[in-house]
Amino acid sequence: MTRTLESITKHIGALPQMKSQTMKAIRIHNYGGPEVLQYEAAPCPKPGKGEVLIRVHAAGVNPIDWKVRAGYMKDFIAHSFPIILGWDVSGVIEEVGPNVSRFKKGDEVYSLPDHTRNGAYGEYIVVRESEVALKPNALHHVRAAAMPLATLTAWQALFDTAQLQPRQRVLIHGAAGGVGHFAVQLAKWKGAHVIGTASARNHEMLYELGADELIDYTVLKFESIVRDVDVVLDTIGGDTQERSWQVLKKGGALVSLVQQPSENKAKEHGVRGIRLGARANGQELVEIAKIVDAGKLAPVIDRILPLSEARRAHELSQSGHTHGKIVLRVKNGNGTTERMAR
Repeated sequence: MTRTLESITKHIGALPQMKSQTMKAIRIHNYGGPEVLQYEAAPCPKPGKGEVLIRVHAAGVNPIDWKVRAGYMKDFIAHSFPIILGWDVSGVIEEVGPNVSRFKKGDEVYSLPDHTRNGAYGEYIVVRESEVALKPNALHHVRAAAMPLATLTAWQALFDTAQLQPRQRVLIHGAAGGVGHFAVQLAKWKGAHVIGTASARNHEMLYELGADELIDYTVLKFESIVRDVDVVLDTIGGDTQERSWQVLKKGGALVSLVQQPSENKAKEHGVRGIRLGARANGQELVEIAKIVDAGKLAPVIDRILPLSEARRAHELSQSGHTHGKIVLRVKNGNGTTERMAR
């Protein structure tokens, strides 16, 4: 009898373990403030054709997260409730769907997923193969999760859109922010002359990242100092964007992440004005990973919080006074998911 029990136990232990049909996630069931973020059980997604299932280790926090939560994006991004937020992810592939050829179970990856689908504030996320890349070897998951959305935004603004070239001059507003600090590094990697606006407390960090000139916007007006730049990266909008036209040289480009530039102003100054929203692009993430592993690009982390403190993360992000990125740790080093603080 004992042998029979031992045999059965050994046989059961050898069987593949079925993944739970549910997972822990932070979801919203209606638009509102940080209080609408709910930690609860949610259906575990399944990968379809051309998709992979990622076991989430960490999720980056970005302004789009709280803008979706507050309802500001409902006219631009179609979602149905409940919504899982978070479109910056690093983790390990758990399962691949049909017709996936570039990845396999166990691959460590990072991604900017489609904003119209459920995000990474949970234990698992399904992402299209085309949106995924192997994460940089130099970074653990928490740091890798800080990169996809912000680095792709900076890359696509500076290179795909503005066509920034070596020895050109670029002015980066909000240089210490999530996108800004990556833009400083990428522009410097490209060989550009990098000028940034940031409060004095962030100057030392930005000089270390490669900035050539920094302007404390709390003390000086950048337009009184800066002239003849080829590219302005606008992460602020409003009056800052309005005052940026005059610092551009003819033929230059103003790329805004927050506000559509005036066509009339662009024509008046003989420059281009473009509004940019980042697009998922796995191949560009491959190139970005190479730059990271070459030691030319790294995230600055403002703070790391457990998934249970997503509300706090949103409050900090919405304050606009963080430098670098906020990251939610979804999976502990021991393999367990963070517990919700009560």
